Amino acid sequence: MWVRSLSVTNLRNIAAAELELRPGLNLLVGRNAQGKTSLLEAVALLARGRSFRTERLGEVVRRGSDGLSAAGLAVDGRGEARLEVRVSAGRRSLWVGGSEVGPRGYHGHLEALVYSTDRLRVVFGPMGERRRYFDRAAAALWPTYRQDLADYERVVAQRNAALERRHDLEPWDERLVTVGASLRGRRGRYLARLGQALERGFSPDGERYGLLPRPDGAADDEAGGQRRLRDELQASRRQEQRLRRTLVGPHRDAIGMLIDGQEAGSCASAGQARSLMLALTEAALEVYRVERGTSALALLDDLDSELDEDRASEVCRRLAAGGQALVTTAHAGWARRLGPLGSVFEVDAGRVRPA
Repeated sequence: MWVRSLSVTNLRNIAAAELELRPGLNLLVGRNAQGKTSLLEAVALLARGRSFRTERLGEVVRRGSDGLSAAGLAVDGRGEARLEVRVSAGRRSLWVGGSEVGPRGYHGHLEALVYSTDRLRVVFGPMGERRRYFDRAAAALWPTYRQDLADYERVVAQRNAALERRHDLEPWDERLVTVGASLRGRRGRYLARLGQALERGFSPDGERYGLLPRPDGAADDEAGGQRRLRDELQASRRQEQRLRRTLVGPHRDAIGMLIDGQEAGSCASAGQARSLMLALTEAALEVYRVERGTSALALLDDLDSELDEDRASEVCRRLAAGGQALVTTAHAGWARRLGPLGSVFEVDAGRVRPA
C-alpha cells in the first residue's frame, strides 16, 4: 500500500503542489516553515480523511481560500484507486474514483501511521490522549473495533443522560457491560500484539519498551470481562449518582507506557519519549502488515531533530524496507546521504520539486 502521486491545493501554506512518489523512502527537505509537515498532513488527510495536527479541518485551509483539496493515486495488491478529500465551508467530502462516498466506503484504501513531536502528548499528556491514539490505530486495522468504539461512546452518552435525569440505569448498565467488555477485550488484545512487536523492534541503547492496559481486558474471556465490568459499575454506583456521569469502563481505563519497566509519563526524558513513540510507530506498522497482508504508510516528521544521524538513518532504512515512508528534515546533507535509498524533494515556500 503506497501513494504513487499526490496533488495538494490550498492546504496551509501550500497553494498548489504535485509530486510523484516511490515505494520505499521519500525525503522532504527544506528550512523550517516551508511546508514539509503540511505535505505529510496532506498524505495523512488522504489516508484517514482527517488531519493529525488538528481536529478542526477549517484550520488546515490556506488563509484567504474557500477550501482545500488533497488527491492522490493509492496503490495496493488490488490495483489503484483515485482518492480525494475536499474541505469547503466547514464540510468535508470524500471521493473514490471520482464519486463521492461516505466514510465507510472511503476507509480501507489507504492507511498511514504518523510520528511527530505532537505525539509526545501521548506519553506526557492526559490518559485520554493515549486511549485515542491506540483506539484510532486499532480502528484502522479492524472495522469491528471502530463499530465497538462508536457503539460504546453512544451508550456512555445515553447512560450519562440517564444519570443526569436520575432515570433507571439498569437498561444502560447491561448495554454498557456488553459493549464495554467487548471493547476492553479488543483493546487489550491489540496492545498485547503491539507489546510483542515492541520486543522485536527499535530499541536504542538497549531500552525495553512495553504497554500495560489497566485492567487487562485481554486476560478475560467474554463472560469474565462482563462480570468484571458489572462489578465495577456496582462499586461506583453511589459516586456516579452523585457526580451524574459514568466513571468506569474503557473510556476511563488507563494504559501504561513503560520504559525499562517504569511509567514513561513520569520518568522519561524527551529523547526517551521520542524513541518510545518511534518504536510504537514501527510496532504498529508490523502489526498492520501481519494482520492485513499489506503495508501502511509511515509518515515521520522532523525525524532527525532529536535522534543522532546514525540512529535516524537506521530508522529510515528499517521503515522503508517494509513499505513506503515519507520523512521530513531540515538537513540537506543528511537527506543527500540517504538519497540512494529513495527519492529526495526540496520544499521551499510551499513549492516542491525533485532534488
